[in-house]
Amino acid sequence: MDKAQEIARLVEPTIAALGLELWGVDYAPRPRNSLVRLYIDHAAREVTLDDCEAVSREVSALFDVEDPVSGHYTLEVSSPGLDRQFFRAAQLPRFVGEDLDVTLHAPVGGRRRLHGRLEAVDGERITLCVDGETFLFEFAQAAKIRIRPDYAKLLAQAGRATGGAGAPGDKQ
Repeated sequence: MDKAQEIARLVEPTIAALGLELWGVDYAPRPRNSLVRLYIDHAAREVTLDDCEAVSREVSALFDVEDPVSGHYTLEVSSPGLDRQFFRAAQLPRFVGEDLDVTLHAPVGGRRRLHGRLEAVDGERITLCVDGETFLFEFAQAAKIRIRPDYAKLLAQAGRATGGAGAPGDKQ
């Protein structure tokens, strides 16, 4: 088990007790000051600053007792954001139909970087439509998978929701 998984297993119950989900952990060991970044999510609403502060406070106290990171470290707590990274295949099914950016450890079908629509998830097997072609790969083959947000669409939705002008070029 790597350090990020060890940290995830340690903090997950604390985060769940706050009514939140641990989305993922990034751990970057450094000689003088390591970085522990926790991504938190909530199934029914946006993650708030208060959520991040509460998790930071509780996890800091837990780290003081358990000491999972040797030496100095910085703890950051964040929402996954619009361009969320996926840490487990089980996180992907609710995003079927979304555009993804995928970087693979080794080429599949002659390509290492893919941009396409998530078509299906079957356990660990991912189906991506890239330029009309279907690419199949296992989640473990991916170095990184992120959502590629459609910012123009999001701006237009925000404009309609607030009664604002929306995206440039939108007709009112």
